[in-house]
Amino acid sequence: MTEQSRREFCTHACQIASMAAMGALLQGCGGGGGGASGTLPTNVPVLGSVAGTSASGAVNVTVDAGSPLAAVGSAAMVQSSSGLFLVTRTGADAFTALTATCTHEQCTISGFTGSEFVCPCHGSRFSTSGAVLNGPATRSLRTFATRFANNVLTISV
Repeated sequence: MTEQSRREFCTHACQIASMAAMGALLQGCGGGGGGASGTLPTNVPVLGSVAGTSASGAVNVTVDAGSPLAAVGSAAMVQSSSGLFLVTRTGADAFTALTATCTHEQCTISGFTGSEFVCPCHGSRFSTSGAVLNGPATRSLRTFATRFANNVLTISV
């Protein structure tokens, strides 16, 4: 075993203490900050996801027979370079699009019960129109205008 100088010892000790403190801080925050780091209740399935293409202030999503958004009543997480969106098909040619960021502590909402979106971090629940159904969130999710034509869903961002 090699001897350390006092400076090397202090440097390593401070690095270890800093890493331990950072881990405790992240654990205490409940994983906020945009990641879906919480855990959904076992009876809440994780949303399927679909890729969207961003262009000219819009996100375009192809909705074909194999899409998670093919059936009325279905929902999916749309991932794009413009952000993450919770999308629900409400009719043959009608969709709702919401931000996937919880208004409580900015966690990514990742669960869907068939009628409610569920945040994994602290359990907030939102309707498919974005209204708060159960806190701790107190503000509705942001909504985005949608248009559907020729099997392409366009979300205006």
